[in-house]
Amino acid sequence: MRLLLLALSGLLSGCLSRPALHTRTLAFDPPADSMPKGAGRSQRVVSIRSLRVAAPFDDRSLVYRVGDFSYDADPYAEFLVSPAESLRPPIRSWMRQSDLFQTVVEPGSALKPNTTAEITVLELYGDFRRPSAPAAVLTLRFVLLGSPEGIPSKLAFEQEYSRRVPLKATNATALMAGWNEALNQILAQLGSDLRRLDSPPAPES
Repeated sequence: MRLLLLALSGLLSGCLSRPALHTRTLAFDPPADSMPKGAGRSQRVVSIRSLRVAAPFDDRSLVYRVGDFSYDADPYAEFLVSPAESLRPPIRSWMRQSDLFQTVVEPGSALKPNTTAEITVLELYGDFRRPSAPAAVLTLRFVLLGSPEGIPSKLAFEQEYSRRVPLKATNATALMAGWNEALNQILAQLGSDLRRLDSPPAPES
C-alpha cells in the first residue's frame, strides 16, 4: 500500500511540475508608412460601414490549412479580439495617414461621410499543407460607395486583393508576421489603384 501511495505521489508531482500551456494572443500591427504621397489630399471623407470575415476564418483562433479540404484551429494561438476587430484599427490608421482620404469618420460622428467602405476578408489562414513551404494567405475585398449626405448610393470602386507570403517557420508568430506583410502589400496596391482612379484622364492628342 505504501509503495502504491509513493508511486501515485510521484506521478502527480511530475504532472504538476510540467509547464502550463498558455494561449498566445496576437494582433495586426499598424501598417508601414511606405505609400507615396500625391500632390494634394483627396476630398474623400470615409466611413468603414462594415468589415466582415468569412467563415471559417471568423473565429479568434488562428486557422491552419492542413489539406486541400481540411483546416485546423489552433487552441493555443488566437487574436486578442475578433479577426474583424483586429483588422479594423490598422486599416483605419492607413486611411488616416494616406492622402487618398481627407479623414476617417468614426461611428456616431456628426460629420457625414461622402464615401462608405465595405471590407470583406475572404481568406485568413496559414497554409501548412507543405511543411517545407509554409505561407500566410490573406484575401480582402474592398468596396467604396459614393455616399452623399452619408447615404450609400453609387458604386465608386470594387477590387479583390490576395497575397501569399512565404514564412520562415511553421508557428503562430511567423504566421502573424506574414499576415502583417500581406496586409501592407494589399494596402499599398489599394493605394496605387485609388491614385490611378483619382488621376485625371490624359488629354487626347
